[in-house]
Amino acid sequence: MVRSADIREWRNQEVVDEEGKKIGTLEAVYVDTRSDEPTVITVAMGLPTRRRLTFVPLLDAVAGPGYIRVSYSKNQVKDAPSMGTDDVLPAEDEEAVFTHYGLPYEPGPSGERQLARR
Repeated sequence: MVRSADIREWRNQEVVDEEGKKIGTLEAVYVDTRSDEPTVITVAMGLPTRRRLTFVPLLDAVAGPGYIRVSYSKNQVKDAPSMGTDDVLPAEDEEAVFTHYGLPYEPGPSGERQLARR
């Protein structure tokens, strides 16, 4: 498990897939609003003039020297929900991130967001 204090130090580091292939650069960390634990990261992908931020869960992620290895393939991440580099994840799009990776989506008891950017 990647701890909150550790993951914030990895911004702008490489994110690699389960086989060690570079996916992109860690841009932001999203925490679960109930536990405040890191749950999802955004990875900057694409050409410099066409950058997008793609969402990747931290489930089973491993922090190494200068990289974060996620437990998903580069192709799965490329097909994941994404947004522009200046955009914000709308609340109604959160569930699509979890669904893409086959993870349960659990908003708060009154429908509150599950993710918050840190």
